[in-house]
Amino acid sequence: MNNKVVLAFSGGLDTSFCVPYLKNEKGLEVHTIMVNTGGFSAEEEKAIEQRALTLGAATHTTVNAVDTYYNKGIKYLIYGNILKNATYPLSVSSERVFQALEVLKHVQKLGAGAVAHGSTGAGNDQVRFDIVFEILAPEVEIIAPVRDEGFTRQYEIDYLQKHGFDFSWEKAKYSINQGLWGTSIGGVETLSSDGYLPEEAYPTKVTKTEPEHIKIGFEKGEPVSFNGVKMSPVEVIKAVRDAAGPFGIGRDIHIGDTIIGIKGRVGFEAAAPLILVKAHHLLEKHTLTKGQLYWKEQIAGWYGQQMHEAMYLDPVCRDMEAMMDSIEMNVTGEVEVALMPYHFSVLGCTSEHDLMSSKFGAYGEINKSYTGRDVIGFTKVIANPLKIYYSVNGSLDE
Repeated sequence: MNNKVVLAFSGGLDTSFCVPYLKNEKGLEVHTIMVNTGGFSAEEEKAIEQRALTLGAATHTTVNAVDTYYNKGIKYLIYGNILKNATYPLSVSSERVFQALEVLKHVQKLGAGAVAHGSTGAGNDQVRFDIVFEILAPEVEIIAPVRDEGFTRQYEIDYLQKHGFDFSWEKAKYSINQGLWGTSIGGVETLSSDGYLPEEAYPTKVTKTEPEHIKIGFEKGEPVSFNGVKMSPVEVIKAVRDAAGPFGIGRDIHIGDTIIGIKGRVGFEAAAPLILVKAHHLLEKHTLTKGQLYWKEQIAGWYGQQMHEAMYLDPVCRDMEAMMDSIEMNVTGEVEVALMPYHFSVLGCTSEHDLMSSKFGAYGEINKSYTGRDVIGFTKVIANPLKIYYSVNGSLDE
């Protein structure tokens, strides 16, 4: 390979260690890249760039991939009403493949012979990153020094200090990863089955106590307005987050199967994802047919699994996306949501495509499209196959 390596860089200890290590120990020309999928402010982007260059990176590139992440990922998580294990909206885990794809573009642009990341061998992210290159660029060498060499946190700190980089590396009590689609939180409490995160662990503090109502508008399944104001879907996500987060809404702990074969437990706060998924699902129940609801539910669970387990590049995901695009054509309307401390309630919706149409009657009240005698004949017809079965084979107790 040539001596260029592109390093996926976040500015944390592991990726900071990788810059001088790859430069000094491997003799590589290090080009860092930070892919922002909604977790960094403009000020944080600049600070990360400065750190990379100070550490010795030949160049640093910042890529804003928020819109790509929404259009190719989050949109389908909303369409599918995806909550892994009926709990987790795939907050940070769904970002990684899109970050890796942007890193791949940079590798190809620079003609680099290697790509590097700071993942350890203990989590899912190493697989999510590696697999993009294994599939799309197998000729590019993958280097993960912390994982491959088993370096400890203290070794990394000592190495950086030895080379004149005496940044503050005090280990935070909680590991927090923020993104557009929510925030994951890891700590000592999530390492056992009975621990739970204290109030101090959550980045968004509870400052609201008086209930509020909000309205979210959807068009063809996508969120397009907040309280009657037209916005981009990304802006709606942020508006819902800002309105609901200070109530303490969206907090929970997820337990699930990791890619690497063990059970994993992580806390999260995801006010906007949980509200948008539940609001969208309510609107779907009003605007989709029984068959559409059933079959989308079947594929959505698998789509979420593919996303979580780094199999987003499987072409079956494009097939499932095409089906969801089609199903969402009439999922348009507005949903009202009540926000209260630590919980929310989806109240109701309005839609031009509402199949709960009074033209055909009101459930439990009146029928307008058929008579009582029609029901008698209908019941006889649908009962006939089972009437035959039981007349031939006897009752349930025989």
